[in-house]
Amino acid sequence: MTKNIFTMIFIIASLSSNYAEEIGRVDTAFKLLGANHSIVIEAFDDPKIKGVSCHLSRAKTGGIKGTLGLAEDLSDASIACRQVGPISFTEKLVQGERVFTKKTSLVFKSMQVVRFYDSKRNTLIYLVYSDRVIEGSPKNSISTVPIMPWK
Repeated sequence: MTKNIFTMIFIIASLSSNYAEEIGRVDTAFKLLGANHSIVIEAFDDPKIKGVSCHLSRAKTGGIKGTLGLAEDLSDASIACRQVGPISFTEKLVQGERVFTKKTSLVFKSMQVVRFYDSKRNTLIYLVYSDRVIEGSPKNSISTVPIMPWK
């Protein structure tokens, strides 16, 4: 029974990491046992919009619990998205559509990136936030990508 629960948790955790590529990390606090606390920088491409890439920085908890994947990461995250080539849409866009998810605790908490389109300004807006409210106010960050001709 316990083995099945751990197997299921492992499968869910590995599926939730999506398709981000770790670019780098810096240590923020030394831990005698296990990994240090750090800030991780990851990159991902918008799955429905060719020519747009995003970079995330997020807190990563270290120590023994963090090393084993049992710790809850802080809700601090920042995002920067840019046009990196000609922009083309592979599918119809949905307002507030989730384009990236990263588990930040074993079960209850994850970091979400959702996309909006501002048609009046012809701009894509990306919002990163934690799906667990921290002291009544979720921490968040946005980045905008004006859709421009690519030369």
